[in-house]
Parts: sequence; structure tokens; C-alpha cells
Amino acid sequence: MGGNQSKPAAPATLPDSLDEVRGLIDDLDRQLLELISQRARLAEQVAHIKQRDPECSPGQSFYRPEREAQVLARIRELNPGPLDDDTVAWLFREVMSACLAHERPLSIATLGPSGTFSELAAVAAFGHGGRLQFEPGIPEVFRAVSAGSVDFGVVPLENSTEGSVSVTLDSLAGSDLLLCGEVAMRIDQQLLALPDAPSHPRCIVSHAQSLAQCREWLDAHFPGVERMAVASNSAAAQQAATDPEVFAIGPAFAAERHGLVVRAANIQDNVQNTTRFAVLGREPVAPSGNDKTALLLSVTNEPGALSRLLLPLSEAGIDVLRIESRPARDRVWDYVFFIDIAGHRDEPPVAAALDRLRPHCGQLRVLGSYPVPAISHPGGK
Repeated sequence: MGGNQSKPAAPATLPDSLDEVRGLIDDLDRQLLELISQRARLAEQVAHIKQRDPECSPGQSFYRPEREAQVLARIRELNPGPLDDDTVAWLFREVMSACLAHERPLSIATLGPSGTFSELAAVAAFGHGGRLQFEPGIPEVFRAVSAGSVDFGVVPLENSTEGSVSVTLDSLAGSDLLLCGEVAMRIDQQLLALPDAPSHPRCIVSHAQSLAQCREWLDAHFPGVERMAVASNSAAAQQAATDPEVFAIGPAFAAERHGLVVRAANIQDNVQNTTRFAVLGREPVAPSGNDKTALLLSVTNEPGALSRLLLPLSEAGIDVLRIESRPARDRVWDYVFFIDIAGHRDEPPVAAALDRLRPHCGQLRVLGSYPVPAISHPGGK
């Protein structure tokens, strides 16, 4: 809820005439429009000032994730209600997105074609002012950002039901890109089909993660029906749109994109099914005051190696938010660790702890420090 948990009392002078109330709303709309226009002009001036600053890189001249996070955090603190914090923060993010797009729209690569949860996450991260570039797979998103053909990328990182997305972790391990943000979104899976499709499909198609998230429901309702994994939920919807005997699993808005209907709603096995999406960039993000840092570590295969790895973090009082191992791709039975910690790499306690970690690591890479998300996204329909 808002910073003030109780709803403010209505002013004593609030009119009870519908025409008078509508007149006040019209006046406020005019004031809001003028204020938004003033904000856009100030955003233009910020861009002009930064373009003249030789210390600003081109990527930093327009979009600063830490500045956006600070603005949204302040808006949440100032929010008096009755709109809740997430709604108000979303409104301001869209205003900032529109102001940025007026000067220079950001380009964002994400998993396509249109109609994927990744598309929803990209819009949640950057607002509707960003220009989306759809790629056929997660490695292609990494390549587009690395090549500089887009400003940022958005890829699925981890699902609360099925765990990490291995292709994203492997791509991170083999890339020089940095994590500069994340979006956590609840994922509601829908069973999609053509309006005149039969009641029983020949095949059910979706992304492998979506099929896994609906395994129990599919076992109960369509036992024995073939399940086929494809590159994305949208690709599955496209396939269902061409064959009435093929059903797809994906977001409801994929049905709208491809002329399908929802045959069964919210079929995920876990009602709290949530996916974290990573925002990829080329530039490091400055501290916002409420950050997290992602690390990639490798250790020698010997007793106590992992505990020695975590000890400097524990002694520095740094929270370990997540730890996961993955097989090292170049060494049999060796592993690398992906670790998320609280704090920014430039903060003295974190920097000192990382310095203490290095002698115990075969490899230590900071995958990025970035703001903790300012908006909660309760549904990815």
C-alpha cells in the first residue's frame, strides 16, 4: 500500500454533484498534461547536458537504471494513496519511459516472436516506450546485445517451480555482458486452441519450461497426449493457430495475437509460479542505495572449498541471497557457482569481501550489480 497506510479523508469541500466532480477531473487532467509536458522538457534538457559531458559514455547519456530505481523508490515513499505503491510506481515508470522515448527510444532484444512472457517482462522493465526486437532464442538475445544492435536484452533467468534456465546461465558464463536489472513476474499459464478445435488435441506444444510447469495438470487432463517443446510460447501459439488438433500453452495475450481462445485458464501446477527475468547490458550500473550483486565463481574440487568461499561474505555480514552450481563446461566433474549477494560491488564492505574471496577462487567474475526491483508484478497473463 502507499506510504500512508490509511486512506486520506475526503476534503470537506468535495462536491456531490456529478457535473461538478467531472469538471474538477477535467481541470486536473489539464494540469497533469501540462506537468507531464514540463517533465518531458526537463528530461530533454538532462539529455542535452549529458551529451555535452565528455565523461558520459553514449550508453549512459539516456538511460540510468540506478536513477530510475531511486525515483521510483522515492515515489513509493511519497505515495499518500488511495492507489497502491505498485500502481503509482508503474504509472511513473510509464511517464519516464515516454519521456525517454521522446528523446531516444531504447531498443530491447527479447525472446520472440511476439506473444511471450519475455515480451511482458521487457515491457515491465522498460515501459511501453521501448522498442522490442524479437529474437528466436536466448543465445541470439545475448548476441544482439553484445553486437550493439540493441541497447539491452531481457531473458528468463529462474522459475520458482522448475529452477534456473540453464541456457541463460550458460550464456552468462560465456559472455562479457552484465546484469543490470531484473523483473520478477508471476506466470499464469493458459491452454490455447483455435475456436473450432476439437475437445481432445493430438499434440500439446509450448516452451519446455511451460510444459514442465503444467506437468501435473496435463497428466490429469490429457494423459497420453504428445507434448512437444518449441523455442517459445509464441511459437507454440503460432503452431496451434495453423492446426486445430494442436493446443498450445502460454499467456492469454498470445491467444489475442494469434486468433486463439483460452480453453483452460491458470493450468500451472503452482499458483505462485513466478519467473525472474534478467536485464542484460554492456555498461556497469552505479549504486542506487538498494542493490544486489551477481557473481560467477569456480573453486578447486577439494574438501571445504565451498565453505571457504562463503566465509568472507559471512564475516562481512553480507547476505547471500541465492547460490546455485552448474557443471563447468571445460572440465569434467568440476563446477561453477552462481551467487547473488546483497549490496553493490562498489560499496566498501562488498568490495573488501570480494578481495578476500579471490585467493580461494579459480575464477571470480562480477556478473553485475543492479537495483533491487522497485515494482512487484503479480501477474504475467
